[in-house]
Amino acid sequence: MSDSIQSRLQSLGITLPEAAAPAANYLPFMRSGSQLFISGQLPLGPDGLTQTGKLGMTVSVEEGQRAARQCAINLLAQAKAALEGDLERITQLVRITGFVAGAPGFIEHHLVVNGASDLLAEVLGSRGQHARAAVGVASLPLDAAVEVDAIFDVR
Repeated sequence: MSDSIQSRLQSLGITLPEAAAPAANYLPFMRSGSQLFISGQLPLGPDGLTQTGKLGMTVSVEEGQRAARQCAINLLAQAKAALEGDLERITQLVRITGFVAGAPGFIEHHLVVNGASDLLAEVLGSRGQHARAAVGVASLPLDAAVEVDAIFDVR
């Protein structure tokens, strides 16, 4: 099997879903020159949100990491849609921002967002090394526990 993004996804048992339609008045992605901006993705799975609630209250760090991982899968689905099905057009993941809905006093946002960072690094290989921010917020749309956006360099 080749060392392609698709082969890495297959080896992880991941099938990318169809890219989700926006839930409000925005575009799911925007291309500007060689940069592809992906709007914030929630942890949506085939049966809806996979994780709601607040970290440090009703959601564990491990559950938050799984939610962030699902956000990363959805980022890749949006990138695939934007790149007409060809993820090999990604030359570099530049940055992600992870937003973590946390209870007052919750301080492990960085650990939660590792769920997204780890998956993206594994799937994209050296192209998946990235800058990032992990930000704590009071709430997210639809009571999602995590939201992640991304900027890619593409060809």
